[in-house]
Amino acid sequence: MTIKALLRKQQTCLFEDESILVLNKPAGITVNRSETTRHEETVQDWLEKRLKTEKLKLRNRLSESDFYKRAGIVHRLDKETSGILLVAKDEDSFMNLQKQFKERMVKKTYLALTHGKIKVKEGEIKVPVGRLPWNRKRFGILAGGRESVTEYKVLNYFISKKNNSEFYSLVELYPKTGRTHQIRVHLKFINHPIFSDFLYAGRKTAREDRKILKRVFLHASKISFSHPKSGERMAFESPLPPDLSKTLQQDFSKI
Repeated sequence: MTIKALLRKQQTCLFEDESILVLNKPAGITVNRSETTRHEETVQDWLEKRLKTEKLKLRNRLSESDFYKRAGIVHRLDKETSGILLVAKDEDSFMNLQKQFKERMVKKTYLALTHGKIKVKEGEIKVPVGRLPWNRKRFGILAGGRESVTEYKVLNYFISKKNNSEFYSLVELYPKTGRTHQIRVHLKFINHPIFSDFLYAGRKTAREDRKILKRVFLHASKISFSHPKSGERMAFESPLPPDLSKTLQQDFSKI
């Protein structure tokens, strides 16, 4: 199935006007094009085709701008992460939204299922995150890393139906900064890695998890920001997608 068909099937567009596009990205689709995505179609490819007329009009003036290079994509989601993705349709809107992210005016909420029972039900994780020098594909807690802050709230505890000695936490997360893999690294740091996280849950654990769920249990569920032109405060929500809700219902019991 092509990305166009998948996005249409998933009813991806949550909102669109002349300035912005709010997408509900399915898991399994890469957001930004890179050297490693030559053989797959990304959200960026899809957007460039969809916005072709506007892009051609702007090409000469904006060929070197971040707006043009990123097809208006304001922020990123990992390939396996589902949920809300914000796109600007013109350079002024792009710059305005980037400024809102930088000044922490954009509020984001994620949902994750983690290993173990997070005993402190509400808290803040504040440790610097950086790319690991010995493994450029992974990030970790580094003394020279960038400031990273994630607030969280435990919504429910679950137990495995297969092994009733294994506990899990359904957590709502509110990242105050936007570092790559921030939420995944922060949850690993407090010894509660995300279910089915192949990079940070440990090879053996992730292998067992993926017998149940084939992708990381992380979903970008909410976002709020000010419209770049009108200034009106806007909020959007994406419910837990079928693969994640089905996993919770079939393989876990709430306690």
